Amino acid sequence: MMFAIPFPAIDPVLISIGPLAIRWYSLAYIAGILIGWRYIASLAAQQKDSIDAATLDDLIVWLILGIILGGRIGYVLFYKPGYYLANPVEAAYVWQGGMSFHGGALGVILAMTLFCRKRGLALLPLADLVACAAPIGLFFGRIANFINGELFGRPSDVAWAMVFPRGGPEPRHPSQLYESFLEGLVLFLILAVLWRFTNLRDRPGALSGAFLVGYGAFRMFVELFREPDAHLGFLFAGATMGQLLSLPLVVAGAWLLTRKAA
Repeated sequence: MMFAIPFPAIDPVLISIGPLAIRWYSLAYIAGILIGWRYIASLAAQQKDSIDAATLDDLIVWLILGIILGGRIGYVLFYKPGYYLANPVEAAYVWQGGMSFHGGALGVILAMTLFCRKRGLALLPLADLVACAAPIGLFFGRIANFINGELFGRPSDVAWAMVFPRGGPEPRHPSQLYESFLEGLVLFLILAVLWRFTNLRDRPGALSGAFLVGYGAFRMFVELFREPDAHLGFLFAGATMGQLLSLPLVVAGAWLLTRKAA
């Protein structure tokens, strides 16, 4: 067997009190939302005609619903439609796992659209704020995937390959950490630099476009090292579901980045 770094066996459950279990995955969502919320507030405070704190507080509730409902519905439709068609009740079993970023992104877009219509706000400036904070949630989410030993990479002989508990005996890429680094930390820093040192913050939708292009490109790249979903495998032209779903994000992001300001 090839050399492999031992997988750090971290219990996915941080604390268990009777039937109540506090999982790292849940804490990742909470941390991403709370830290992202405060970051959005700090960015909004730097803008002229900034959205007020009370409105931001209300927005977070809408975003949470968009993330959870969109993420779950996206997983059901994109990854296991046949299974949930035969077992529709289980589509509501969120505690069993199964969330889709792409579904969550659509849910957040819908939630922001409805929120802005209700409050009479412009959508794109608000979307730019949310886009700048989104990598925070991605960072924590991918760390939680790693702790759970899920969404691991393809077999590899790289020096940092790991044997995952549910990945068989072969050493594999720790692709969750690749995603946490690229989709989380690197993308966050790119957007922070664009916000701070360029005029993109004055072009509504441009930072949202940068996020979509950055996420889509990083996700498609890391999918080259990530094990495809066992029940899906490789799809059109050898692409994975993650790559196929990310391509429209890149196209939409490029349009937002290059369109003329209204």
